[in-house]
Amino acid sequence: MTSPLPIKVTRRAAREIAKASEWWDANRPAAPGAVRQEIVRVFRLIALQPGVGARAKSARLAGVRRVHLSRVHYHLYYRVRSDPAAVEILAFWHTSRGASPRV
Repeated sequence: MTSPLPIKVTRRAAREIAKASEWWDANRPAAPGAVRQEIVRVFRLIALQPGVGARAKSARLAGVRRVHLSRVHYHLYYRVRSDPAAVEILAFWHTSRGASPRV
């Protein structure tokens, strides 16, 4: 079995995740913590299977993929870095925002 890749979160993505999580906790009392739970689940998945996400067609950077977190209606944008090997989290974007993030 392949070892999981480390996850590196950009400052931008960390801010977006924190803001979304804070909003979700305040406005979704039936499912507090859902954003954090989904992030943990998806981080585990892409660390083991980094090719699982769909290619982000509008991305300016090479190799950007996205995973849809259907429970919370967000996309997580990421790419795999080779030196050092890691999954780099680039953005956390709500599906209602229309246009894709600038990555």
